[in-house]
Amino acid sequence: MTAPSTYGLSTQARNLQWLLTDLVEEVPGVNSVAVVSSDGLLLLSSDPGAGTAEPRTEPRAKGPRGASADLATIVSGLGSLTTGAAALMETGAVKQTMVAMEHGSVFVMAISDGSLLGVHATPDCDMSVVAYHMALFVGRAGHVLTPEVRSELRQSMENTP
Repeated sequence: MTAPSTYGLSTQARNLQWLLTDLVEEVPGVNSVAVVSSDGLLLLSSDPGAGTAEPRTEPRAKGPRGASADLATIVSGLGSLTTGAAALMETGAVKQTMVAMEHGSVFVMAISDGSLLGVHATPDCDMSVVAYHMALFVGRAGHVLTPEVRSELRQSMENTP
C-alpha cells in the first residue's frame, strides 16, 4: 500500500491521515472508516474515492455503497440519535455506539467537540479489538482535531476529484 497523497497538508492533517490508514490496515475485519465533523461533514475517509487512503488489498465485504459518503451519513445519524437519547435519559455524553447486524457491525465513537469516528466492520471482527483501536485513534486525534485542521480536512475532501 502506498501512502495517501498529503501534498499541501499541515503536519497535523497528515498525521490524522496516517492514523486513519493505520487503523484500516492494522485492524482485522475493518471495511471502512470515516471521521465526521459535528455538522455531519466528512473529514477523513478510508475510501480511496475520497482521496485520503488507498484501498485494502483483500476484497471488502459488502457494505455501504460509496462507502465514504454513506458511512459518514450513518455515523452522523447514529451520533445524533444517541446524543438525543442520552439527553432524554439524562445520562451524560455518549462515548461509543455499536450496532451489530447479521452481515456486519458499525461502531461510532466521539472524538472531540462533536466530531465522530465511525467504523464499518465485518460480522466476524473482534469487537473488542476494533473498539480498542478506535479508542487509540480518538486518544491520539482528539487534541489534534482543532477547528483549523477540521477546516483544512473539509477543504481537502471538497477538492478531491
